[in-house]
Amino acid sequence: MELSQVVALLTAGDYTISREIIQRGFGMLFLIAFASAFNQFPALLGERGLTPAPRFIALTSAKQAPSVFRWKRFSYSDRRLRLVCVIGMVLAASAIIGLPQAGPAWMPIPVFLGVWALYFSIVSIGQRFYGFGWESLLLEAGFLIGFLGSHEVAPTLPMILLLRWFVIRIEFGAGMIKMRGDSSWRDLTAMDYHHQTQPMPNPISRRAHLMPGWWHKGETLGSHIVQLAAPWLLFLPQPIASFAAVAIIITQLALVISGNYAWLNWATILLACSGISDTFFRWIAGGPFPGWGWNSVTAMFTDPAGAEAVNPAGATAPVEALPLWWLIVVLAFVAWQVWLNVPAVRNLFSANQLMNASFNRLGLGNAYGAFGSMTETRNEIIIEGWVDDGGAGGDGTEATGDGGGPDAGWREYEFKGKPGDVHRRGSIVAPYHLRLDWLMWFAALGDYRQTWFTELVRKIGSGDPQIRRLMGPDPFDGRTPDLIRVRVFTYRYATRAERQAAAAAGEPKLWWVRSDPRVLIRPIDLRRG
Repeated sequence: MELSQVVALLTAGDYTISREIIQRGFGMLFLIAFASAFNQFPALLGERGLTPAPRFIALTSAKQAPSVFRWKRFSYSDRRLRLVCVIGMVLAASAIIGLPQAGPAWMPIPVFLGVWALYFSIVSIGQRFYGFGWESLLLEAGFLIGFLGSHEVAPTLPMILLLRWFVIRIEFGAGMIKMRGDSSWRDLTAMDYHHQTQPMPNPISRRAHLMPGWWHKGETLGSHIVQLAAPWLLFLPQPIASFAAVAIIITQLALVISGNYAWLNWATILLACSGISDTFFRWIAGGPFPGWGWNSVTAMFTDPAGAEAVNPAGATAPVEALPLWWLIVVLAFVAWQVWLNVPAVRNLFSANQLMNASFNRLGLGNAYGAFGSMTETRNEIIIEGWVDDGGAGGDGTEATGDGGGPDAGWREYEFKGKPGDVHRRGSIVAPYHLRLDWLMWFAALGDYRQTWFTELVRKIGSGDPQIRRLMGPDPFDGRTPDLIRVRVFTYRYATRAERQAAAAAGEPKLWWVRSDPRVLIRPIDLRRG
């Protein structure tokens, strides 16, 4: 085989549109991630945060949690954290508008590696608030996609295949976690509960939950088919790979529409675009149906002089336009990534499969997955404050209210995204990430015994302004409550009949119905911290 044939075989000139979507799309996700850290990190993990990062850095080593904030001349402060976020947002914005893509072939690499290094420094010291699978997914993607190159060169087939393998780790890994985990996934009842018990429902979640049983079984079965089968079809010739990618994207969009999962679904959608060719995109836009991929491969061997790569404009460019040095760099990088992915391969087919696990210090070649077990009952933690206005109350533990009796004056502290007020519908938050709201969902599952939750209650009770900015409207307009208490309720969606009955009675329509109040923390005065 001649060198020109090898170069032609390893060139993926029909994936320039996908490259644009992937690089610019992940630039947007990194911009959102840094913005989230800029707004939330100081209150949650800053110098006066719930679990301060400086304390965590002092108790851990660089090997355990590598970060630029370990440098003696750049030790952690809230100001420096925000500086890192601003630099990260500038680099991410440059990728969004295409600046590194307009430079030499190697230019996207330092930009995306720079974004990766800065965000890795934040995630490494983020503790429980950054313990989500989509953090490592975003980081790993950021590390890889710079090697797709700039406009100066065509994408390479090894990098396209590496990203498709990434999709397999995400989707097939999630599918296997479900099949090996909760029996509700195997008996097709998981979606009977999912929309109601998911961490942060949105306005569509209630309608999705109230769909008939046959619909939910279809959702569950469709999830299995797409997650367990479609990812492997990405390795088949076009247009099969493109159709498989579209199936994955459609299921991810369904999750976007019905829930708030930060950038998890959007990152998966972007990676799935690695399976869609330029000719398939043109077919979607009204062009001719794409030809079969294996015909092009055969032509490279039977007529090497005619081997061509297609550029975004539909013209053709000779394969030799791909520099040999660049191909060598990409092949070396992909070979390294293949080696790092060996533990992930073993994990996928292990009976003791790990979910959202890293196998090396760089967080590359990770294991992914979600909802291995399905929560069937929704519990919500409600934090309430009480101010003595001269009336009775302050020692009750029954339903909140402003009337007479022991509950007079007790008011709920609302969060920006998590359910609380039974009349308030879910919010559209994603791809932005409300970290405190998400951890409140885990707290209701039993994580309330952790330090961050104790500190949260203490700071709310003492009127901490940083924490209040992360929450919804202040029920006391800035006043510090005399007492604070915490209760747990069981929540479910209001039925259509219940909403109609409320409307007929002239009352506000319920979005949630809550019951079974349990005391988690009895009334306590925390004004002195």
